Amino acid sequence: MRGLHDVRAWLDERLPTLLREYGVPGAAWAVLYGGEVVDGAGGLLSTATRVEATVDSVFQIGSVTKLWTSTLVMQLVDEGEVELEAPVRTYLPEFRVADEAAAGRITVRQLLNHTAGFEGDIFTDTGMGDDCLEKYVANLHGVPQLFPPGEQFSYNNAGYCVLGRLVEVLRGRPYDECLREHLIGPLGLTHTAPGPYEAIMFRAAVGHVQPEPDAGYVPAPVWALARSNAPAGSTLAMRPRDLVAFARMHLEDGRAADGTQVLAPGTAARMQTREVDLPALGLMGTSWGLGFERFDTPAGTITGHDGNTIGQSAFLRMVPDAGLAVALVANGGDAVSLYRDVAGHVLGELTGVALPPLPVPPPDPRRIDAERYVGTYSAEVFDLTVSQDDDGRIWVEQVPKGVFAELGGQVERIELVHYRDDLLIPLKADRGMYMPRAFVGDDGTGHALYLHLGRAVRRANA
Repeated sequence: MRGLHDVRAWLDERLPTLLREYGVPGAAWAVLYGGEVVDGAGGLLSTATRVEATVDSVFQIGSVTKLWTSTLVMQLVDEGEVELEAPVRTYLPEFRVADEAAAGRITVRQLLNHTAGFEGDIFTDTGMGDDCLEKYVANLHGVPQLFPPGEQFSYNNAGYCVLGRLVEVLRGRPYDECLREHLIGPLGLTHTAPGPYEAIMFRAAVGHVQPEPDAGYVPAPVWALARSNAPAGSTLAMRPRDLVAFARMHLEDGRAADGTQVLAPGTAARMQTREVDLPALGLMGTSWGLGFERFDTPAGTITGHDGNTIGQSAFLRMVPDAGLAVALVANGGDAVSLYRDVAGHVLGELTGVALPPLPVPPPDPRRIDAERYVGTYSAEVFDLTVSQDDDGRIWVEQVPKGVFAELGGQVERIELVHYRDDLLIPLKADRGMYMPRAFVGDDGTGHALYLHLGRAVRRANA
């Protein structure tokens, strides 16, 4: 297939230059098209050991893991063991959050499409034992409810940990064993590691982080986040070829390459169907399905997911109508710009669907009264304080706390400018991107109730 092999030749030639340009230590990629897969790699797995990346090197895929967790749940739906509209407590009677009424109403579907409404950035380390997810869910009893279940989208890591526990209970075995038995094995994957003890058997990438703003990238102090967050994306690692094998199953109506029916016919398409819209943030999808992020473009729909762990990034994009999937994994630097160049070229050469353009600040932003937006918005892992100075300039200060502070997060102060109605955007790029801030709702006094970054951060004391 000439088009696919032209893509491979271009990537083989360009990847070393792109790695240098974007300060990425190492990366690997794979493309599936027309039932054929090509892959490649470049750079270093660690700048400390100088081990080179190969096509069989495993990188953490971070929150792309959520697609694997949602697939495990949908297998149970296929088997009649789970109803999407059923309250989570049907299967996990012990499930609690601070709002008892909400806890009783939250459904499996709302966990899958990120509309459950409780605080989602909970990274409690409950140990390395097989009971870590059970303990994690038990510790959610004090987590605040940000909005009524089903009201809006708010990305929820904790919700996927609850789903992982649901899978454990109904399957009667730990989450990583469920991955092996119900996905890794049936898909015939050979370079996929549910955790660090398996990853060390391969050439495993190490994440690279900046110890302080504007500093160079160095190997991260730890390899992974807590095992208790595994269903949300803290530990799963694999080579890109294995990731596109998973994507192929979703593109081919639930069938593995050898014909094994991993999902019932129709279920894969159901998972990629629009469930809920997002604020116009530009960097995330326009809508979400049952696990899948969706980019609704004039030329067609792109589905997939992104992932970020400690210094590692992963990107999976699928164009269902073209039978195409592209996976990119990287271990530091400006991974977003690398992804844009790699995936943008692949989609441009093989499909008529282009990546949506990234948001950028207007060249001459108009001055506005930011009174509706000023104030402090608080989450489990950071506080965000929006202010407007005497010159009319708008600022947001992010102060890390909890696990973000423990991992060395720095206080950041960023200037924002008007972008669109109830949307502000940074004046300067961060790793090649400008992340808009959406201000949603009303606290009853004319001020925004939420600062939305893909997850809704509620105004403090509101």
